[in-house]
Amino acid sequence: MSKKLYVGNLSFNSTEDDIRTQFSTYGEVISVNLITDRETGRLRGFGFVEMDEEGARAAIAGMDGQEFGGRNLKVNEAEDKPRSGGGGGGRGDRRW
Repeated sequence: MSKKLYVGNLSFNSTEDDIRTQFSTYGEVISVNLITDRETGRLRGFGFVEMDEEGARAAIAGMDGQEFGGRNLKVNEAEDKPRSGGGGGGRGDRRW
């Protein structure tokens, strides 16, 4: 089973390869997703790393608070964000 990790306070120069290499010392990295600004395409300073469960625990213990790219990382288990109904064309709550 895999776990998704939140990785915050990333340098804006970080790449997916940099992150994959760093986290792979703790276990199998399944995916890396760095979040970018929709308008500028620049990194927003955080992302998500999906790892095997044991590697994820080791990565949290080993990487949280550690310096990477000149910044101290914030690494913890990602919380599932509840899906909002956003953007739908429903008429249910509109007040005319």
